[in-house]
Formats: sequence, structure tokens, C-alpha cells
Amino acid sequence: MPLLRKDLDSHWVSAQLCAFFGVLTFLCPPYQAAEPSPQFPRGNCRIAAPLLDSEIEIRTTERLAGAIDSLVWRGKEFINSTDHGRQLQSASNLDWGGPMIAETFNPTEAGSVADGAGERSSSRLLFHNWSANRLETVTQMAFWLPPGGNSLGNPARNTTLLSQHLLSKQVQIGLPNLPQSISYQVQFSLPVSETHRFAQFEALTGYMPPEFTVFEIFDPGQNQVRQLSDGPGEQPFPILFSTTDGQFAMGCFGQAAPVDNLVSGPTYGRFRFQQAQVVKWNIVYRYSHAEELPSGAYPFRMFVLVGTRDLVIQGLKMLSQSGKQ
Repeated sequence: MPLLRKDLDSHWVSAQLCAFFGVLTFLCPPYQAAEPSPQFPRGNCRIAAPLLDSEIEIRTTERLAGAIDSLVWRGKEFINSTDHGRQLQSASNLDWGGPMIAETFNPTEAGSVADGAGERSSSRLLFHNWSANRLETVTQMAFWLPPGGNSLGNPARNTTLLSQHLLSKQVQIGLPNLPQSISYQVQFSLPVSETHRFAQFEALTGYMPPEFTVFEIFDPGQNQVRQLSDGPGEQPFPILFSTTDGQFAMGCFGQAAPVDNLVSGPTYGRFRFQQAQVVKWNIVYRYSHAEELPSGAYPFRMFVLVGTRDLVIQGLKMLSQSGKQ
């Protein structure tokens, strides 16, 4: 088996140019998840790297257009992947024809709410490349709401199911002296054909099983871990979720946004959905401009920490210290 595997289609060069310039050359299909086509990558892969007596294992699937469907360590599943929204994935919310209203113009990596728990995604995977512990993808994101749909009574503003927004991601399990870390880099591309004054990038979110009941923050300034309420909502400190015995935990850390009047973040959200039996964290950056946001690339680098609670806290401390240097 070769060390490096490329699931490469004839549109790859165009996709990379789109990711850089924010220009999309693909036509949007009618409102339905497209049938799998041999000209596009399938999206199924497994990558892994050792951590203590086990390994961190990540899987992407065709069902989710290459979004992360599963993350396992010591036999424990960390992701509650149910529909096409509950994954380890990325999304954006933007204004369009009026102020931003959540989910009404919402390109989403894994697909649309219309995909339900089905085996196909309305998002389109354009490029998929992986090796032992690394993967990269380029995805043309579907809108979360289908045309004519609504969220809490607010109608969808998109008129197609497939957006012109691209998401590129690079994921690597394990860094030097940080085997419990997952480096996670994403780049959103705003198309030149749209005008936006506000963009809210959910650069990364993780939906986790309900047994991760303990919510905490890591305060880098005080070098302390503190209890965090259920919220819901955002706050400025990295978050970790753990089981009550501390044997399994996941944390998240986002690099500071560039010094720029247009951007704020990262902020970290936490949510506990009792009825749905799922918990969620996210890392959020926001851009705003009085007239128009530039089209093109919006990159972010983040880290996910996996292991025991002690390992995750250790990783958050090390990342915080490296960020100060």
C-alpha cells in the first residue's frame, strides 16, 4: 500500500484555484443530493497515530463529503455523528439580502439538513488526499437549509442547495511532544459573485456523545482549569469536555485572529442538547466590514486535544505557552 494516497479528480486544479481566489467554476445542481459520480472523490479514509497504549483514529466518509465522521481512542467514540450536522466539521453563516440570521445562509461542510441521516451529502467533495496520519480535502459546501426551507420561522435566503463556497482543510494527528494533539487548518473561500458585510465562521465544531458531561475552560492567563456552565453561548477561553471519571476528554484551541479591525475571535461556544442527547463545542471567528468583505481566502488554524482529562489539560497548557513565544 503506498504511503500517500490521492483521490484526485479532473477538477482538482480548478478547485485549488477556487480555494485561493474565491472563484467557483462549478454549476450548482438541482435541489437534491447528487448521485455519487466517478469524476469526484469518494471521501472514505482512515488515518491514525499512536497515543499511549492505543491510537487516535479518524475516519472520513463519502456519506459526509469527506467531513470527519468518527474519532476513536481506546475504543471510545468521541463524535456523535447522526445527521449531516453532527460531526467534527466546519461551517459559515453570512448576511445575504439583510442582516445575518443563523442558518438562513449557512454553507456547511458535511451537507444539508435535507440530507437527514441518509447515505448521500448535498455537499460536493472536490479533492481528497491522505497518508498515515494526515488528510486534506477541498469541499464545495451545501447550504444547511434547502431553498424554501426555514429555521425557527426564518426563511432560507439561498436559492440553490449547493453553494459557491469552498472549504479546504488539512488535518494531522500528532505533533512533536504533543501526541494527543490534532492540528486542524481550514480555509474558507468567499466567492467574488457575492457581496457580504458580515461573516461568522464556525471554523470548527465537535458534536460529542452525552456522557461527556463535565464542561471546563482553560484560562491561559491564570494557567488554570475552571468549571464551565452549560451555557449555552460563547466565551473567550479554550474549552474541554470530559467524562466524570476523567478517562476520556476532548479540548479545543484556536490561534488568535490576525490584528485586523475586520475580525474578532476566537470565541468558544458550548451547548448541551438534552432532548437530542448530544453536547457541542465550537471555535468561532467573525469578520465585518461597513461596505463589503473582500472575496477570497479566510484561513484559520486550530488544535483538537484528545485523551484523558490530564493529557488534554497538559496539551492546552503547552499550546498556550507556545502561542506566547
